[in-house]
Amino acid sequence: MKSMWFAVAVVLCLSGCAVQVGERNVLRADRAEDPPRTRHLDQASAPAWKLDVQALPVNGAELRGVVASRPGNALTVLYFGGNAFHLDEHGAKVLDAVAPCGADVTIFDYRGYGRSKGEPSIAALKQDALRIFDDVNARRPGRVVLHGQSLGSFVAAYVAQQRPAARGLILESTTTNARDWANAMLPWYAWPFVRLQVSPELQDIDNVAAVSAYAGPALVLEGEEDGVTPPRLARQVYAALPSTAKQMVLAPGAGHNDVLSSTVVQPAYCRFIGQLAAL
Repeated sequence: MKSMWFAVAVVLCLSGCAVQVGERNVLRADRAEDPPRTRHLDQASAPAWKLDVQALPVNGAELRGVVASRPGNALTVLYFGGNAFHLDEHGAKVLDAVAPCGADVTIFDYRGYGRSKGEPSIAALKQDALRIFDDVNARRPGRVVLHGQSLGSFVAAYVAQQRPAARGLILESTTTNARDWANAMLPWYAWPFVRLQVSPELQDIDNVAAVSAYAGPALVLEGEEDGVTPPRLARQVYAALPSTAKQMVLAPGAGHNDVLSSTVVQPAYCRFIGQLAAL
């Protein structure tokens, strides 16, 4: 999620105006003018894992991803990235973070991103996520842990709400809803001048409502210095979780995209995976 568009809007609207928050502000799919990506997640870049390429046809699109596995792993982490996440560009870092915890990892590019084809939308994002979960859970029934970062936290929470078979839920760099996120990104000096209008397709995205319907084990990970999805909003999501098997970990000095690399988060993540494996 980017903040530059807010700065531009503020400059244009200091005399008073409404700023529309829509899909284009939270979905950053690939564009023709983007520079070519130089990284590729393959056996050479992830030698500790067995990698299997996956392809799922979904409503006129093709979703492509990778299953990373190692012998003896009891669970699979189904990972949903942020709005700029690309499997080839960022997948290896996710594998490195999960590797010590004894779980396989499945990652798909969103439609319109990286390896996946199709036109992205919020509605498609949600339906694609359910399709992916159903496919992974069919192969490892009852042993799938949902992990969503930033935009992906909305996706993971939605799947957890819709699919009680999920073994556990990990929300990283999360927030409450699109309006709260947009207000948090707005500079204080613009508050008297700018009115935010959230488009209809974003109004139903609400992590507080989603997690309120999820009773399973949950782990919320947040950077103390996160200026994109502030800790105060992540705490609201955590408070809405009805489960008694929940934990929130604040990473000192971490921002929005470096939470998993925190020395505080890593052992907490592995403990959570270990607890789920023992259930």
